[in-house]
Amino acid sequence: MPHSLVVNFMPKTPIYPEYLTGRHIHALFLTLVSSVDKELGDRLHGEKANKGFGLSPIVVVDGSKPKLKMRSANYELRITNYQSLIPPSSQCWWRISLLDEVLFSKLTGLWLNLNPDRAFHLGSADLYITSILGTPQSSQPWSNFATYQQIYDRASETERNITFHLATPTAFRQGKYDSPLPTRDNVFKSLCDRWNTYSEVPIDPEIIEYIFPSRFDIKTEVVKNYDTHSFIGCIGEIGYRILGDVEPLVIKQINALADFAIFSGIGRKTTMGMGMVRRVIGNW
Repeated sequence: MPHSLVVNFMPKTPIYPEYLTGRHIHALFLTLVSSVDKELGDRLHGEKANKGFGLSPIVVVDGSKPKLKMRSANYELRITNYQSLIPPSSQCWWRISLLDEVLFSKLTGLWLNLNPDRAFHLGSADLYITSILGTPQSSQPWSNFATYQQIYDRASETERNITFHLATPTAFRQGKYDSPLPTRDNVFKSLCDRWNTYSEVPIDPEIIEYIFPSRFDIKTEVVKNYDTHSFIGCIGEIGYRILGDVEPLVIKQINALADFAIFSGIGRKTTMGMGMVRRVIGNW
């Protein structure tokens, strides 16, 4: 069962910019895992592929950098600065997505035995978790959960328009190099690969041929120090349309992949904050 969890926390001491990189938030997640299951934390640290989780950068609620961009009523997020100090007592949140039910169940002790007096560390900063959201919230659209079967069953058989909000820089591996362009094949192949890795409801990758880009409002952005060097990713909104004489079953499968995006993310380095994506409904 995929989960998208939002961890609300408050730093007691400043979080310095050098600890806001993807490498450090990845280490923070492994620290949380190891606090309830050290063997699992060690295993995730050693895995090179199919890690089954994704992370967001640290987000400050009160408008301090990294910034929140409010777009109509959709509460859309664009994180545009990774290099600003976060002061003590800032209200922050951090999204953790889990694609594997086994991984979620292993971490149940963390959610059920939350200790507000226990500090976790991000660099030299002491962080205190105040709450963890795991269900849909009107004020926080990044928290959600559903089984793969529920995602599939709820997917529309008639909706031909798909719009994604790329909240954090998104890039795709092509051969030896990375591409920041969210082409149809890059986006939906990434979604289909992750769906078929974890779901028991297979989806044929050939359905991608019916999808065509229809509109976009995107730009590139450099992510510094996410690993050992900088990445160029894409942020913004991009729309696709299902064209041609397409069976309802195929439309349903494409919509299932689009609805799955909030959990899976797309592209490279999703375990380090990149590729944080969700489907949005309506005009933009």
